[in-house]
Amino acid sequence: MVFPQAVLDALSSEPDAVAFEHGPRKVTRGEARDLIGRFVAALRGAGVSRRDGVGVATAVTPEGWAAQIAAQTLGCRTVGIRAGLPVAHLRTVVSDLAAIVVDEASETPELRATAAGAKILRVGPELLSVFEEPVPAGRPSDIGWVVFTSGSTGLPKGVTYSFEALTAQGIEQRPEETPADLAARYRRFLLFGTLTSAVMITHLRSCLLAGGTVVIPESLPDFPWILPRLDITAALTTVPRLYKILDVLRASEEDPVDLSSVRMLVVAGSPVAPGLMAEAFSRVGPGMQQAYGQTEVGKLTVLTPADVAEFPDALGSAGRPCAGVEISVRDASGAAVAPGASGEIFVRSAGQFSGYWGNPSQTASVLQDGWVRTQDIGHVDPSGFLHLTGRMRDVVIVNAVIHYTGPIERALASYADVDQAYVVAAPDPATGEAAHAFVVAAPGRDPDVAELRALVASSLGEAAVPSSVTVIDAVPMAASGKPDKAALLGLLG
Repeated sequence: MVFPQAVLDALSSEPDAVAFEHGPRKVTRGEARDLIGRFVAALRGAGVSRRDGVGVATAVTPEGWAAQIAAQTLGCRTVGIRAGLPVAHLRTVVSDLAAIVVDEASETPELRATAAGAKILRVGPELLSVFEEPVPAGRPSDIGWVVFTSGSTGLPKGVTYSFEALTAQGIEQRPEETPADLAARYRRFLLFGTLTSAVMITHLRSCLLAGGTVVIPESLPDFPWILPRLDITAALTTVPRLYKILDVLRASEEDPVDLSSVRMLVVAGSPVAPGLMAEAFSRVGPGMQQAYGQTEVGKLTVLTPADVAEFPDALGSAGRPCAGVEISVRDASGAAVAPGASGEIFVRSAGQFSGYWGNPSQTASVLQDGWVRTQDIGHVDPSGFLHLTGRMRDVVIVNAVIHYTGPIERALASYADVDQAYVVAAPDPATGEAAHAFVVAAPGRDPDVAELRALVASSLGEAAVPSSVTVIDAVPMAASGKPDKAALLGLLG
């Protein structure tokens, strides 16, 4: 059975049950399957065939998801197109696509101009007038999904998944869970943000496979009130949003927000302070989870309140491996280290990525002998909990999105009035982490901070703009002779 057959079977099993709830609109499982078949017919009618690239640039709607599944049913390479990409990034994402599915909001002049070689298919009654029985045509080794990263390395990287990997991913399930547990956890999953998010799509799929309903709010979710108001049992959050949730829960102790229906509230994307995690476990309850993962391999580890209750020293860890995930800690030569010793974290799972689209050298640097280099440093304790202690990558994780500091530094240093530029990461309650830039002026020059920020935005996107830009006389140096980024952090006060 090749992906997405399991999804199609799940939709067929209870055709009258609700698959999507989008504001007042309800889409049954049978109707969702019908949507997929109509997109299959539309794509085939547009001349799309197996191994073609199909972009999906829509809002978070049942139609947007159905278009993705339909393209994969035809054996195509589905590519999510995030709104608001800089033109250079957009050009990378839409290159080599045969067709792009759009809706009214996403059909911008920039997209049409950049994707001039692709057929633009606008969602509507005319496009979806014909139904074709969806029969998966992908082959196991074909690429069925490309997830593009933020572009913080200069241009987005396309993380590719084969149909074999997509089939193996199946449903996100913890080893101790029963089908009844899964059904309760995913009874109502909150979907928001973007359909280009790998983690959102993965949980959406798990929800439907578990027999649940995907709930799409009509506006941006107001955490934590949205959880009881929409009877949500499963949702994702970032560290900044978790801070806000806890602020509300602290302030409403006399009239508490009822989170008793929540079976899974996952925080991920950036480091979580142990004290904050302990408070979250206490205030949110047994459904609170901390997860660690990467786009290339999905969710790797999970930490729950039950884990910490049994193993108090696990607080501050990233949790224990998920089902089917193998972890290997290695030294600089690639050899496994002694139990408990620190090294680089390598991981492996049946559902991991195949490589980076069109970039074999980058693939070879990360995918080695079937193992994925996370480029994170850590160790596994005697109870099996993974502790992360550092990074080999020089990155800052802002709002759960990785930004490499090197490209930001290069953009700043390209400004005529700047001689040197350095970017450091610091914890931030609003965004998890924040990037802070320090620049040394060229002799006799006075850099304009506003122009520097605009330069980074135009080169790398607004999300890569540092939280602060400070002009300094000279960069502090460490004993090694390298720039002392810890000392730069001290300048923030």
